[in-house]
Amino acid sequence: MREPAREILDWYDRHARVLPWRVPPGSEQTPDPYRVWLSEVMLQQTTVAAVKDYFRTFTERWPRVQDLAEAPDAEVMAAWAGLGYYARARNLLRCARVVARDLGGVFPDNREALSRLPGIGPYTSAAIAAIAFDRSETVVDGNVERVMARLFAVETPLPAAKGRLRVHAAELTPTARPGDYAQGVMDLGATVCTPRRPACALCPWNDRCLARRLGMEAELPRRSARKAKPVRFGHVYVARREDGAWLLEKRPAQGLLGGMLGWPGSDWCETLPEARPPASGGWQRLDGEVRHTFTHFQLRLTVWAADLAQNFMAPHGSFHAAAAFRADNLPTLMRKVHQIAEDWFDHRNEERPG
Repeated sequence: MREPAREILDWYDRHARVLPWRVPPGSEQTPDPYRVWLSEVMLQQTTVAAVKDYFRTFTERWPRVQDLAEAPDAEVMAAWAGLGYYARARNLLRCARVVARDLGGVFPDNREALSRLPGIGPYTSAAIAAIAFDRSETVVDGNVERVMARLFAVETPLPAAKGRLRVHAAELTPTARPGDYAQGVMDLGATVCTPRRPACALCPWNDRCLARRLGMEAELPRRSARKAKPVRFGHVYVARREDGAWLLEKRPAQGLLGGMLGWPGSDWCETLPEARPPASGGWQRLDGEVRHTFTHFQLRLTVWAADLAQNFMAPHGSFHAAAAFRADNLPTLMRKVHQIAEDWFDHRNEERPG
């Protein structure tokens, strides 16, 4: 029987996904470490479909790591808006500036040095080392875990099985073309060895798969029962001046949505706190609430809106002119708030005479 890695590489040569950050197998083009790094950071806890357009936007505006390092924080955070997990964007800038300032714009070519850069953990450092520099590193994401769990019929639930699955993945990682191999296994998990209804007939490891022999491929990997996420509550305040300018504030650099523009609001608490608008005015509580799920909790926001006079001076935050305001530059949570509030403002305008 042929070597398992060779089977994946042959399959990858024929079936590799076409992705904007990827160098196709067999190409004479050399992978760009900047593009590999950028894609891997964006792909953390995010789907390929969601990342594609963001990747194109970033690489068109900032084609080199030096360009990104010189970009204003606000522009980068606005370009990242909607992609979620905003600490990644802050670390992206920190990392770009370290590489540009301290390393002459050149990424390190090994996992150990890469892991010392801001925002680059064990998975990302291994992926960059393998894909960009052809280092024989073990790259394990969720797709690879699923493939290994089925290939070796590992019945221990995740996350307890992670260590064992990594050992199996390391045993199969080749020294020849490790970057293509890593991408091949990830592609296999994404397109063939899928969470539901795996297409086993198309799999290059069909004959090797223990789970398939046992008829349990659809059952693996098993997962421990998840605890219900706690719920937090808060208020959010949307104000618009007579000239159409919106009142926004920059969130603190640390914490959720750190450094992003958003609507003023209360703390997020276990019970709904007292409503305390950021300024005096005819605030109206809007129907419905905004719901949003973060990694560790669910959030429910009560939305308030107010029309403010043209000469109103905001004690906190700043007004953003209607012509310059773009809801797309807000994080997803704040976009949801805007959608509810905008309907209210539009309805108010329709009710006003002449």
